[in-house]
Amino acid sequence: MPLPEQVALVLQGGGALGSYQAGVIEGLAEAGIDVDWVAGISIGAINAAIVAGNPPERRVERLHQFWDKVTSALPAYLMFPDEQLRALAHQWSAGYVLMAGVPGFFEPRGWPPQFAPPGSEAALSYYDTRPLRETLDALIDWDRVNDGPVRLSVGAVNLESGNFRYFDTTTDRIDARHIMASGALPPGLPPVDIDGCLWWDGGLVSNTPLSHVLENQTHAMLAFQVDLFPAAAKRPRTMADVEARVKEIRFSSRTRLVSDQAIHARQEHEAVRKLLAKLPPELRHHAYVDRLAEMVEDKPLNIVQLIHRAKSWESDARDYEFSAMTMREHWAAGYQAIEAAMANAEVLAQNILTGASAAFDICSHNPDHPGCKE
Repeated sequence: MPLPEQVALVLQGGGALGSYQAGVIEGLAEAGIDVDWVAGISIGAINAAIVAGNPPERRVERLHQFWDKVTSALPAYLMFPDEQLRALAHQWSAGYVLMAGVPGFFEPRGWPPQFAPPGSEAALSYYDTRPLRETLDALIDWDRVNDGPVRLSVGAVNLESGNFRYFDTTTDRIDARHIMASGALPPGLPPVDIDGCLWWDGGLVSNTPLSHVLENQTHAMLAFQVDLFPAAAKRPRTMADVEARVKEIRFSSRTRLVSDQAIHARQEHEAVRKLLAKLPPELRHHAYVDRLAEMVEDKPLNIVQLIHRAKSWESDARDYEFSAMTMREHWAAGYQAIEAAMANAEVLAQNILTGASAAFDICSHNPDHPGCKE
């Protein structure tokens, strides 16, 4: 498939669901699609940093090392054909994480934060994330992140001001602190100090960096938007469904709306450009016409939207259920989503060749899910 000048990978936050993104990354690598910009929030920031911080031939290997490590405490148990039994196993695994933490990621503190000195790091979270720093430093070449060919953007929110910002390798020198800050979701995980300021998980404000990527697009772009929470879903039937649905709505960040608006704006701009082209010569170079022409100048954009769809046994605990079996299932689902996208890439390839813009929604493993009709 032909590729435009910019290929971006946009990764939403979602904790344990992030292995779906790893499957997408593996599928992109096997399809020969080289990414030159990765942007992420929370677990998406971790996956993005692993991509930016390793050469192409090592990325999937490093992702396997990360995901095998964080799921090593809950190895693959027997496959349960009964969904109720699988739901119980899912809840038990999530409960284990709450009690024991996640290897190489976070561990419970010795005392509840209520007993720690006010203002101390131990007073601000239930878990300690020092293991994550060691994991990131072992898997990521930070010099490559900052000086290599792949641009990296990660979002976080300032704890004191409430302001959201992106740390970006075009303007910042990124290290493990910035990645940890992007995933420091309270009250579980502690804020991260970066040059005297404390930062929390960017998902508190926006769980996807799609807007940042589109606002800073400089060339014709193909963007793979990988969402871990669907914006639309079936009507809840139980309180457990309600809790899961609240989390989906809170963290989906309406990425489909953002992509639709971007494409719609380009359609409107095209109409304005055609109108300007019909102006008589004496008006074409008026200052206001030049300004308007500059405002409606666009670069071609094609967005491939890939959304993880939870299975019926996955509860609101799906983002902290770090079992090896579930991780492998999510990884496989992400890989299959890219396979489906590549199997239907003719229109996408034609758009890239002709400079057209569009958004494509891939609902590979459950096309009847209401989220495919958002």
